Amino acid sequence: MGASCCDNKSEDLKDLAKSQSKVLWIILIINLVMFFVEFGFGLASHSQALMADSLDMLGDAMAYASSLYVVHLGLRAKAKASVFKASLMLITGLFVLAKSIHTFIAPELPAYETMSLVALLALAMNSLCLFLLTRHKNDDINFRSVWICSRNDIIANTSVIAASYFVFYFASPWPDLIVAIGITILFMKSSWNVFSEARSLL
Repeated sequence: MGASCCDNKSEDLKDLAKSQSKVLWIILIINLVMFFVEFGFGLASHSQALMADSLDMLGDAMAYASSLYVVHLGLRAKAKASVFKASLMLITGLFVLAKSIHTFIAPELPAYETMSLVALLALAMNSLCLFLLTRHKNDDINFRSVWICSRNDIIANTSVIAASYFVFYFASPWPDLIVAIGITILFMKSSWNVFSEARSLL
């Protein structure tokens, strides 16, 4: 009977890994596609906030790829992957901060219509990702960290939509820049939280 229980547990773990991999592949593809969409339209519309969000999409895609690599491995490997993902969030945040500081010197009014439409599309896609991840968020640290990434995306998308409205209302690029810096701070905080949790497991 003991052996049977162990066999059943082993099969359950295999089924869980398969389910996790399927979810990760879906959100990986979504994030890669949205990176190109947001980055391209961010450049075209001169929106720092939209470009910040696109870089987040790229960072998330790389993070999900690392999660796929360790989904069948042990806790230590997953903790190391989480350290890698935290580092990606930190690097993304530093890049956005540097780009925003540069734009402060020579600000340019973004195209608010493009900002709002692309941000709405990104919000819809990230909402789908968060929905797919929620059932797995407490499986392990690996999925907890990608769930945090996806949650941050929702906050960032909403902020870009708000920024597009204020850019229109005030006819000023400053709301766009403020949101870009806000996204940077969010990345930094989340990076530290994931890193701290992973370090305690290591």
